[in-house]
Amino acid sequence: MSEQEQAQQRVVIVGAGMAGVQTAVALREQGFTGPVTLIGAEPHQPYDRPPLSKAILLGKAEDSAFDVDFEELGIELRLGLDVTGLRAADHEVDTEAGPVGYDTLVVATGAHPVALPGAEGVPGVHLLRTLDDAVRLGPVLERRHTVVVVGAGWIGAEFATAAREAGCAVTVVEAAGLPLTGALPDEVAAPMAGWYAAHGAELLTHARVDTVEPGRVVLADGRSLPADAVVVGIGARPATGWLAGSGIALDPSGAVTADDRLRTSLPDVYAVGDCASFPSARYGERLLVHHWDNALQGPRTVATTIAGADPGPYDPVPYFWSEQFGRFVQYAGHHAGADELLWRGDPADEAWSVLWLRDGAPVALLAVGRPRDLAQGRRLIEAATPVDPARAADPSVPLKAAVR
Repeated sequence: MSEQEQAQQRVVIVGAGMAGVQTAVALREQGFTGPVTLIGAEPHQPYDRPPLSKAILLGKAEDSAFDVDFEELGIELRLGLDVTGLRAADHEVDTEAGPVGYDTLVVATGAHPVALPGAEGVPGVHLLRTLDDAVRLGPVLERRHTVVVVGAGWIGAEFATAAREAGCAVTVVEAAGLPLTGALPDEVAAPMAGWYAAHGAELLTHARVDTVEPGRVVLADGRSLPADAVVVGIGARPATGWLAGSGIALDPSGAVTADDRLRTSLPDVYAVGDCASFPSARYGERLLVHHWDNALQGPRTVATTIAGADPGPYDPVPYFWSEQFGRFVQYAGHHAGADELLWRGDPADEAWSVLWLRDGAPVALLAVGRPRDLAQGRRLIEAATPVDPARAADPSVPLKAAVR
């Protein structure tokens, strides 16, 4: 693409979270000179989300705005603006303030939390996804309220950790038999169940919520739990409802089905971050990754392609981390297709890892308080390097020394 063509190509990015902001920044880093407009539904300056469940919640930080000078980069911000539809034939998105035309569109609208049926509008019920959510939850922690957390996933554990740190009484209600069901195999999640009680939080498993009323949560078995506040963390769905009727291809989860360059089924439309799934040749299946690192890495592929170069297929080793109950938990890869699981260390200890292999090569790793395992394991996963299982299962052997 010539400079003159670039200068006239309007890029509109819908979604001002990590994926949207990084796409805009990466376009400028690639030397793209055309107009770039970033549309965000929230009125706040674009911000990073991980601190919401940590520093901001505990009042240790007021915000987590990205350190980006949008004006200097020539990126137009349109904040507090909902996008309501896409008309691909007209190359326009509809907004509350009227249509916005584009030459290239990037869908980066992320995901929205799943609400607890019957709990909408009940006073004291909270989600934790936005800066406003975190600000509303701050006083709950300051006043040391009695809190019920619904869902023992990553967000539920992180909020429970912050609430205990603040001195709240915390009960976590989980419908499944263990925390992180669906995210980790039972044998790996089982040791994590003990972390709750060790930090003074009560974990109720096989517990379903029947009703939420002001001041209490009633379970399906009739138990009543006092609750000054209820925090719901039962998952997230791609925020793609606004694309209804646009003709864009979605998968059953509602995610935009992007290709290996993050292009969608519509011409001149890309999708990146939590709202998009992509085909992974590495894992032989389509992945939907709801984590920060994916929203950081994917934009480079999008920006490079828009700028006219070929970045190669987008096929990352997924990565995320979680801080919970005094532990730093990291995960890299995708373990669904593994045929062997190795423990490195005793899960009763403070630090241990789990390595998943397929045909003798690592495909995923979970590290609890063992960041070196994560760093070395991630490189082995990226290169599909076979390891000796006996050495890889010895926690005193560095993973890089367990290579066959």
